[in-house]
Amino acid sequence: MPQSGALVDFFKPSKWALDREETTFANHGWSNKDMDPVPPRLRTWTTWNYISYWVSDATNLAVWELASSMLAIGLSWRQAMPCIAAAYAIISVVMVLTGTIGARLHVAFPVLNRSSFGFWFSYFTVFSRVLLSMFWFGIQTYNGSQCVYQMLKAIWPSIARMPNRLPVSANITSSGLLCYFLYWLIQFPFLFVTPHKIRWLFFAKGVLTPIAWLAMVIWAFVKVPASQGLFSQHATIEGNYFSWAWLSAMNSALGIYASLSVNIPDFTRYAKNERAQYVQPFIIPIAFTLCSFVGIAVTSAGIQLYGEVLWDPLLLIDRWDNRAAAFFASFVFALTTIGTNISANSLGAGNDMTVLCPKYIDIRRGQILCAIIGGWALCPWEILANATGFLSFMDGYTIFLGPFAGIMVTDFYLVHKGCVDVPAMYDPSGRYRYTGGFNWRAVLAMIVTVGPTLPGLINSIDPTIKIGYATRLFDIAWMYGFVVASLVYYVTSYLFPAHDTYVDGLISADDVMPIDKQYEKDRKSPTETMQSGIEGEDKKSVNVETTEVQV
Repeated sequence: MPQSGALVDFFKPSKWALDREETTFANHGWSNKDMDPVPPRLRTWTTWNYISYWVSDATNLAVWELASSMLAIGLSWRQAMPCIAAAYAIISVVMVLTGTIGARLHVAFPVLNRSSFGFWFSYFTVFSRVLLSMFWFGIQTYNGSQCVYQMLKAIWPSIARMPNRLPVSANITSSGLLCYFLYWLIQFPFLFVTPHKIRWLFFAKGVLTPIAWLAMVIWAFVKVPASQGLFSQHATIEGNYFSWAWLSAMNSALGIYASLSVNIPDFTRYAKNERAQYVQPFIIPIAFTLCSFVGIAVTSAGIQLYGEVLWDPLLLIDRWDNRAAAFFASFVFALTTIGTNISANSLGAGNDMTVLCPKYIDIRRGQILCAIIGGWALCPWEILANATGFLSFMDGYTIFLGPFAGIMVTDFYLVHKGCVDVPAMYDPSGRYRYTGGFNWRAVLAMIVTVGPTLPGLINSIDPTIKIGYATRLFDIAWMYGFVVASLVYYVTSYLFPAHDTYVDGLISADDVMPIDKQYEKDRKSPTETMQSGIEGEDKKSVNVETTEVQV
């Protein structure tokens, strides 16, 4: 009976409730420690951390594969490089605009998004991004398992002849499942590293991966001189088809980091100051363009050596006879995939789940749920084997991400001009309730931008459905969504302003908890700290609920 009682108690919701902490906004029930604005002692990311982050993120499989696939659709390297440079220059500007919001307010994307979308409508953006992150977490984990397979093959070539005990309907082999489990297991401990310390993983990636990529491009030019490989490659398309293929390729480049351009505040909120992340518009285009050039150069060499476009670098590595080189290159790609999976998927899902259920889920629990659901319950090998249309839908999800970013940027910089109320973002009945928790201006902007691109998304899922030239708008979905959503949102906000959301100046979390050192020393709540600090002056009680009135 005692054991039975313990088992029943284990499944009680109260057993899993997070410990109550004296944080700024947790007493309202809409926050926990991880959702709260980042206190000064945890703002540790410097300019060099953001440089190493982006250098490490530039050297990932998706960037390589995108650049290489441009050769597969008929572009030459001379046409692909300007396309790539333009795309990453655009996304870097958006990245620093949304990143500055996080660095200034020190809050995560799911919280700050309430000021533009409305308290309840913001949950649409959060929930949809949770699903997106979990699916891509599983897919990236599967990609990482391919790196593990190449590493094991370099050490024990016999793994290629490992008997398969699984049926064909499983869509994965015994060796593939083994490698998937190993990679998932290797990746799992990194989920326990706190966001303000994960910068050291990106630093390690930023050192190791450029060395590997440089070695591969040197190998490519030694094996196939540029005059015979890269420089001899020409475009196979022209005219109107070339123009739309170029724009579509640029939209794909924008789409790779469309999600991160929205949730970059999850990282910039840990910046020491706003200036620490201003380096992004400089480092992103340079790092990503150079890394894309490596992918194109090595793929061009592969065309001459193996007679086909091996746009996946792991397929290229599989052809190598040098086992040591194959192991090192695969190891670096595995490390890169871990970092990308954590930054773009795991941490994003963790932050979003925290907002969905702050009483029971913090960032770490959210990441664990993402690893279990996205890594195993969704069976990514089934997705990759059977659902070409589903993957097209996932790629097409940029039709939502462009408007998300456009509305965020327009609201903060043009509508409210940086004057927002951070404490009110944690209050469902506060100034950002708008109309029933929905900002109809944001809803209208989403409808106007997403609606016209849906036919193109349907066609990408099922090409047998002919929709004519409507596909053209889908080919530039992110750019169209960002520009049109920004315009619609600004015009409606100008003509029909939400007066209750306007404040005379920025009301930050630091206005509520100005004495962080005393908070750290005494473990007092910010309310108690402020009360003791002003008690001798006017004997008035100050708390979060009255902050708005006093300001």
